Amino acid sequence: MKAFLLDDEPLAVSRLKRMLEESGRVEIAGATTDPTAALRLLRESPPEVLFLDIEMPGMSGFELLEQLGERQPLVVFTTAYDRYALDAFQVNSIDYLLKPIEPRELERALAKLERTLGGGGVRSDVGALLAHMRTILAQREPQYLTRIASRMAGRVDFIDVSDVSWFYAKDKLTFAATMEKHYPLDLTIAQLEQKLPPQNWLRIHRATLLNVSAIKELHAWFGGKVAVKLKDGKTTLHVARERVAEVKLKLGL
Repeated sequence: MKAFLLDDEPLAVSRLKRMLEESGRVEIAGATTDPTAALRLLRESPPEVLFLDIEMPGMSGFELLEQLGERQPLVVFTTAYDRYALDAFQVNSIDYLLKPIEPRELERALAKLERTLGGGGVRSDVGALLAHMRTILAQREPQYLTRIASRMAGRVDFIDVSDVSWFYAKDKLTFAATMEKHYPLDLTIAQLEQKLPPQNWLRIHRATLLNVSAIKELHAWFGGKVAVKLKDGKTTLHVARERVAEVKLKLGL
């Protein structure tokens, strides 16, 4: 089957591409992190299957499908949504994969795609599904992450979000910092910010999310910045100057 990959995170695209190539069952027809470029490419040369992220800046996965119109490929959403919204994907021509994608779940999705492409499934009304999804997402309360997965060297560690002192991005990777260890993650800082309760987490820098409960002290710093000393007694983080007012407001200062 020919497949196109769209996710706004380069690491997510490269990882899924590698997994699909290793399966030996998929020909990668194209891949990009840009929804606008993807829309043009999908119109020019429609694939059989589209692996599609839901939450992307500028254009969501739902909006992209609406703009594609009637020329709809089979769709597999790749999503960090909690399971509350995923019942709507249980139709013959649409599937989903939760991030971080597990090999066994990818195998399940590929088997479903092969059955449908082979005539063993009926294509469903994508427009009706998208309308249904919008209704579900508008009605539900936010579902925040309580645990997060870290994959490294063939092993998956599960970390309680409450144990994380801060999340940070470095060298194009994202890490969760606990008292014991720093864990690499598949999610970005922007995605994490959307998935964490705002009353408990502060975006103190474009590359740093801080757990409010980890803060011990605040200190004035040069250039209008603020230094945050954490309860571990060894970590000091700096609040970007443009975020100082927001941080102080959230902390009641």
